[in-house]
Amino acid sequence: MAQQRFAGKVAVITGAARGQGRALAARLAREGADIIALDICAPVGSLPYEVATADDLAETEKLVRDLGREIVARPVDVRDLTGVEEAVRDGVEALGRIDYVAANAGVISYGRVWELTPEQWRTVVDINLTGVWHTVRATIPTLIEQKTGGAIVITSSVAGGKGLPFMGHYAASKYGVVGLAQVLANELGEHDIRVNTIHPWGVHSGMSEGDHALHTMVAQNPHLGPIFTSSLSGTPMSTEEVAGVSSFLFSDEARHITGVALPVDFGTLAR
Repeated sequence: MAQQRFAGKVAVITGAARGQGRALAARLAREGADIIALDICAPVGSLPYEVATADDLAETEKLVRDLGREIVARPVDVRDLTGVEEAVRDGVEALGRIDYVAANAGVISYGRVWELTPEQWRTVVDINLTGVWHTVRATIPTLIEQKTGGAIVITSSVAGGKGLPFMGHYAASKYGVVGLAQVLANELGEHDIRVNTIHPWGVHSGMSEGDHALHTMVAQNPHLGPIFTSSLSGTPMSTEEVAGVSSFLFSDEARHITGVALPVDFGTLAR
């Protein structure tokens, strides 16, 4: 039987319908947490892959319940602050509290900066950066009011620490959440709420379905392509491995860790 590090706790997870979000929901539930699961479950324009569906979110819900935990699952676009606030409120009413927040929802598309369309820019930045702000804005008041501390983990990327070509809008959003997290770590320290970012690289998830578009850009740009491919190393990680890192940051084992940008990247950012 898995250890119960999170017994009696409740975690809010965005992007929970599949990929890293679903893996984290399962990991935390297996160790005793109840889950508030949010995902868009609707088409998003300008992306080179399909986003999660209502069926995907239902599968996450079933997985958590099969593990013996409670879950409140809502189809919510993190770009919609009111919608996020209402979903969080529903979750707190049903489950009683919030202890952990995983601001994990994110999207990606590809193009050289000056060739990105306004729609590409807005979609990526609005979901990856503004969506994170909406998530923390909707959850932090409850964390503070409870006076029991807590932890927030924001999903950044290797692109949040290195200027990888073909993803300027994505990099801008992922660098942006690092600054947001470090400010929050300072602002929330007096409330015993820790805030960290994780920076994965090479994860098999729903977003990787669009990799063919990236591979085409790499092949078509003989100068930029090697800059991107030189950052590739190691065997792609599973979503469960990334979930293990987030669960560590939520746990009491990481109680002295806050304001940290933690690479999960085979050493890519060290080279």
